[in-house]
Amino acid sequence: MTRFIGRKKELESLKSVLKKQSSSLIVIRGRRRIGKSRLIAEFGSRMHTIFFAGLPPSPETTIKSQREEFARQMQRELQIPLPRSDDWGDLFWTLDNSLKKDRVIIVLDEISWIGSKDPDFLGKLKNAWDLRFSKNPKLILILCGSVSSWIEKNILSNTGFVGRISLDLIIREMPLSDCQKFWKDQEGNISHYEVFKILAVTGGVPRYLEEIISTQTAEENIHRLCFRREGILFNEFDRIFNDLFAKRNEIYSKILKFLAERTATLSEIYKILEVQPSGASVNYMKDLIQAGFVTRNHLWSIKTGKVSNLSYFRLSDNYIRFYLKMILPNKNQISDSLFQKRSITTLPSWSSIMGLQFENLVLNNFLPLCNMLNIPLEEIQQKGPFFQRKTKIQQGCQIDLLIQTYYNCIYICEIKFSKNHIPSSAIEEVKEKIKRLVIPKGYSIKPVLIHVNGVSPKIDESRFFAHIIDFSQLFKS
Repeated sequence: MTRFIGRKKELESLKSVLKKQSSSLIVIRGRRRIGKSRLIAEFGSRMHTIFFAGLPPSPETTIKSQREEFARQMQRELQIPLPRSDDWGDLFWTLDNSLKKDRVIIVLDEISWIGSKDPDFLGKLKNAWDLRFSKNPKLILILCGSVSSWIEKNILSNTGFVGRISLDLIIREMPLSDCQKFWKDQEGNISHYEVFKILAVTGGVPRYLEEIISTQTAEENIHRLCFRREGILFNEFDRIFNDLFAKRNEIYSKILKFLAERTATLSEIYKILEVQPSGASVNYMKDLIQAGFVTRNHLWSIKTGKVSNLSYFRLSDNYIRFYLKMILPNKNQISDSLFQKRSITTLPSWSSIMGLQFENLVLNNFLPLCNMLNIPLEEIQQKGPFFQRKTKIQQGCQIDLLIQTYYNCIYICEIKFSKNHIPSSAIEEVKEKIKRLVIPKGYSIKPVLIHVNGVSPKIDESRFFAHIIDFSQLFKS
């Protein structure tokens, strides 16, 4: 098993249930490859832990085949005769009877695969918990899955499970401070810009980072993982969406392809799907948000601090955007081995895609950024990418990240990528944004510049920016 990295807070949350004098029902959810199973294995490394995994969705997978597979896993894990698989209630009863009364962790991995087609599964599981599993004070039952929307609807919002769940743990991308540990053996020999280029493709997804060869350059790693037909990230997009969304994967893919080009409102999503406003389309967006691929940013009034009804959706998963923008358009050539010696940095739009990925990484690491800016989290009234709509009385304006505090202070963050130093023209660009932005009287403005490869000496000398933050500083927070 690979070396376990990070997840300190998540482990602390899990370990806290061990202090209880009663059984625990835990829900763990997050996007595919985010490290849910690996986290559970680390948590249960000194305890008796039994994993049961559902069969991936396919036209051949049935309710019966899921029960039969569960029974076979019980036979192997518990070393018992093959149990009858006619009924989930009988399977759970046999499972409980086969357990010793020592500390034990039972994991139902990819819970939606196991139960989504079976209308009786959750009811039988709820009864088994109430009548059997919960009676063992040393038992922990973990329901784990990648389809967070299914878990939200069928477990967390299900009246049958209300009051029974001890912990609902959402696993997100690793912070930069943990990501850099994948290069620990090259500490001091590799620049943060080199690490950034990898993270621009992988984001903070540990399964992807495990594939990094630390002695290779960023370009060599990206080429091996993305631009060879045997590379793990070459077909990853199709695997994710076939596993997560099955028959509806084309709808989700269409939405993401649109968001890879620009942010969009819900009404614009309706247009590209060619549908009328409906609950189904809203649910598509909820699914993508809960899967960790999309973020919804609400606009707000700076004057009142109140959230507006208007919101924008943005693609917040670096791998998804990189695949749609850089791998998919070249997929046939890659499949025909025509990318063997091509320099990926010469691909059209390489620099622009790096800029978008850089912005994503900064936005996804908001907490360490606040530490750098010395902003207590409890003082933040609103935060996020900010759009000011053009009207007859005001100009349009877009801010990469705006942080508004309860003490009438506004941080205007310019997230700027360049493979060279940021030129002094960045000062005028930010001044123009501030000029356009409608700001009530009595507010202080704090311009912030976030960069990855240094800034022009003129920017330092101007003292215009309240904070100039090098991307490398976010690795240390």
